[in-house]
Amino acid sequence: MIDLRYVKKLIEMLDGSSVDSVEISTDKGMKIRISKTPQHRGAVQIPTPVQVPALMPPAAGRLTPADGAVVIPDAEAPRIEPPKSNLLEVKSPMVGTYYAQAEPGSKPYVTVGTRIAKRQVLCIIEAMKIMNEIESEFDGVVKEVCVQDAHPVEYGQVLFRIDPNG
Repeated sequence: MIDLRYVKKLIEMLDGSSVDSVEISTDKGMKIRISKTPQHRGAVQIPTPVQVPALMPPAAGRLTPADGAVVIPDAEAPRIEPPKSNLLEVKSPMVGTYYAQAEPGSKPYVTVGTRIAKRQVLCIIEAMKIMNEIESEFDGVVKEVCVQDAHPVEYGQVLFRIDPNG
């Protein structure tokens, strides 16, 4: 039997996120698939063309994105990589709503500059009316809080950046 409240909550969470579809299977063979884009049986889906940003300025005589062309960097062009950081990331283990404190109006669990210990509660993520405490996996100092209180978060989204040497 399918709990319609569960399905409705899934639809609301999907609607408020950038995720296009969700598929859930149970041990008993039940399968639920919810998607923002309709799928037509037997229809071939053609991907939408995407413009690729240029990593290097175009050479003279080449077409540019301003000309309406898709610019693909040369294979020999050096790749620019973001600088390596020694900060550790705490990522969301689930889709839900992020809360910085136990209840409205109370002091946040952590803020930038807070020294934390392993297993210390950092925040709460509400998923399907269940409040899940998110604990730190390491010691350090909070250098960045990457989400806003009472806003939705995605699975794997960075919540905090922690300096283990701080």
